[in-house]
Amino acid sequence: MLYPKDHFCIGNFFINSPEFIHNFNQMLDAFEIEWIIPTHDTIALYLEEVAEQLHAEMVCSNKWASYVARNKQVMFDELKDETFVPTVYHAPYSDLEFPVFVKPNIGEGAKGACLIKSKEGFERLKNDLNNMVVCEYLPGMEYTVDCFTDRHGRLLFVGPRTRERIGMGITFQSCRKELTNEIYRIAEIISRKFRLRGAWFFQIKEDKNGVMKLMEFSVRMAGTMVFYRQLGINFPALSLFDAMGMDVTILFNDYPLQIERCIKTAFRFGYKYDTLYVDFDDTLIVNGAVNTTIVKLIYQSIQKGIKVVLLTKHVGDLNDSLAKYRISENLFDKIIHIIPGASKADYISPNGSVLIDNYFIERREVRERLNIPVFDVDAAACLIDESLL
Repeated sequence: MLYPKDHFCIGNFFINSPEFIHNFNQMLDAFEIEWIIPTHDTIALYLEEVAEQLHAEMVCSNKWASYVARNKQVMFDELKDETFVPTVYHAPYSDLEFPVFVKPNIGEGAKGACLIKSKEGFERLKNDLNNMVVCEYLPGMEYTVDCFTDRHGRLLFVGPRTRERIGMGITFQSCRKELTNEIYRIAEIISRKFRLRGAWFFQIKEDKNGVMKLMEFSVRMAGTMVFYRQLGINFPALSLFDAMGMDVTILFNDYPLQIERCIKTAFRFGYKYDTLYVDFDDTLIVNGAVNTTIVKLIYQSIQKGIKVVLLTKHVGDLNDSLAKYRISENLFDKIIHIIPGASKADYISPNGSVLIDNYFIERREVRERLNIPVFDVDAAACLIDESLL
């Protein structure tokens, strides 16, 4: 398990299970959870519907807003008089202007969506349009706009960001976009119309004339809302404080920012050890700079009570080199400085030890003689516990 045991629970938490509410409440009680912040549209709507049965309070707008946000056709109908709503076509579809975009009424991440460029293509799909929305194709740039509305109905923050690289409906690359009057007006109308509260967001795309058109809005937290967290907007905290009846103030760092998201790799190494041996040259220091990954591992080891030994054949004054890189001797339980011709295997305890060293021949000798785990510099990441800070 890669997560902290005291903050992780495995069980039957599918909302379509008759046991869900019982199991969910048991978890809420066990972890003494008082507030629930939804991060999925379907879950948000369901939890709003059963809110009175839950042992914690929902931090979300309201049931009606959750319902509209989950049903695109209802959303477009509610906003049909607004200029930012794209053209939505209805049966018998006699007025289509191709290309058209078809997407599920209830869905996310572009799952089941498709672009139809001709009448012939539409005819082939015509019998499969149940629970689908047919609307004008928007060829321009796409944006997500993160928002916060307090309990008094005041729209306190509107933050547009680009969606430059998208996968599975998730934004993997994003930059700040200027907040225009056009975007602010859309946010203001949605917030007021559906009586939104707390954190929410909407997605827009430019039509063929560069006019912003609404794709959807949501009452949940978005994963890439972490973008504006780095600029001072802590959406979960703001929403929680507002739900607790506290007035909040926005402190925004108005500077350019870009975010890159990726799949993170984490490990749980199954070998128990009590001493970490670390090389200096090309291990702790790489290309004339401190290897911060190794430093993180060293501090984690110290916190876990694991001894850290600097074992090096460094040529020159080691104390001067440590001082040059502002590395304290107190970072290590022991420093062993040996001559270039010596074998590191002679200085390593064979019991409960691991070695990190960039030099293959050194690692091979230690492995063959002592039979302990040895790691090249890049592989040392598997010793880092990602559940810790």
